[in-house]
Amino acid sequence: MRIAMIGTGYVGLVSGACFADFGHDVVCIDKDGSKIDALKAGRMPIWEPGLEALVKANVERGRLEFTTDLKAGIQGAEAVFIAVGTPARRGDGHADLTFVFAAVREVAQALEAPVVIVTKSTVPVGTGDKIAEILAEEKAPKGTSVASNPEFLREGAAIADFKHPDRIVVGAEDEHARDVLREIYRPLFLNKAPILFTGRRTAELTKYAANAFLAVKISFINEIADLCEAVGADVQEVARGIGLDNRIGPKFLHPGPGYGGSCFPKDTLALLRTAEEAGVLQRIVSTVVDVNDKRKASMAGRVADALGGSVAGKRIGVLGLAFKPNTDDMRDAPSIPLVQALIDQGASVIAYDPAAMEQAERVLPPIEYAARAQQVAEGADALVIVTEWEEFRGLDLDRIAKTMRGRVLVDLRNVYERDEAERAGMTYFAIGRPAGSSAPLRVAAE
Repeated sequence: MRIAMIGTGYVGLVSGACFADFGHDVVCIDKDGSKIDALKAGRMPIWEPGLEALVKANVERGRLEFTTDLKAGIQGAEAVFIAVGTPARRGDGHADLTFVFAAVREVAQALEAPVVIVTKSTVPVGTGDKIAEILAEEKAPKGTSVASNPEFLREGAAIADFKHPDRIVVGAEDEHARDVLREIYRPLFLNKAPILFTGRRTAELTKYAANAFLAVKISFINEIADLCEAVGADVQEVARGIGLDNRIGPKFLHPGPGYGGSCFPKDTLALLRTAEEAGVLQRIVSTVVDVNDKRKASMAGRVADALGGSVAGKRIGVLGLAFKPNTDDMRDAPSIPLVQALIDQGASVIAYDPAAMEQAERVLPPIEYAARAQQVAEGADALVIVTEWEEFRGLDLDRIAKTMRGRVLVDLRNVYERDEAERAGMTYFAIGRPAGSSAPLRVAAE
């Protein structure tokens, strides 16, 4: 099938490249000429493992192309996906649909034949209805349908998630739209990926409900981690103990400095605004948003406590800036309030991230950046692990400790064991693990 993808950001580019890899003919459209020129030259606007090779392969096979010309790009398409940004609005936190509605109007004015317009962007409940109204206002060709097809991609594992999804959710109000989406995703039927057909409003809410639930799960284990520290339990063992229950599962039970990224912060706020407009309380999600904001703000306090109560005049090395590994995404990253607070409290900061330093420079206060992880530790009073990149899991702690001034390791991701750090002469602080807790986890056989 011929598919047009409007937007070459994270969702649009990954989705477009994967659809092309399924054998569809895909045109990715973006108003940003410099971005399109870069893509044509093989340069990716985002850092995502495997994406560059996937794009290159499908461009060479003639199944993937890029353009700024929307009218030409959508001609002959059977489905037009909208994958533009829906950032949180300042003031009320609701999703800003300016780009979505502008794209829909432009598509409606350029269409010469009916298509299925599919929202891939995360949008509030009722957006599909508004899109249908815009199509009627702009006198789009009769038979043009509107569908919702939310994405469930994890940054850093997006290609695998797209090709091997837990489920595909399609919200549509007519059989033609369902048939088109069924054909587009037919290659995934070989992997027995379940496809859920439902109404548009249900599909739109499903995306928000999924992200809100995962945010709840993260905040839950973070609060359990705090309790573990207070009572002398080990949160990693607690997480394993509850995660082995298949009603709960082990995913998203990893304590840390709080969630960030492009989805959870924005989507939980948007869900709350939707609920507020509907006159329905969402007490759990509201509490999670508040708990997470406070947790991220409290991380500098943990560093200060590890240094005796103050970071003033101290040199702090930070390992990891992106909100999670395998991405350069700095949106709502826990490193942002941490670094800002350390600077505000009189510390100097040097940081290293394998992919996100260019993005970090745009959102962090002026700090020093290192070319490698070991360099961050040189002369530092404390080393703080903020993002659990793989390359941080095998650091030579003996060598690092010798270059440090303070030899304090604050492990906000529980990457290391206490005895490993202490053998290197470091004072170790973790999340949800009591002093002396470094015994390997053993699961008794029944």
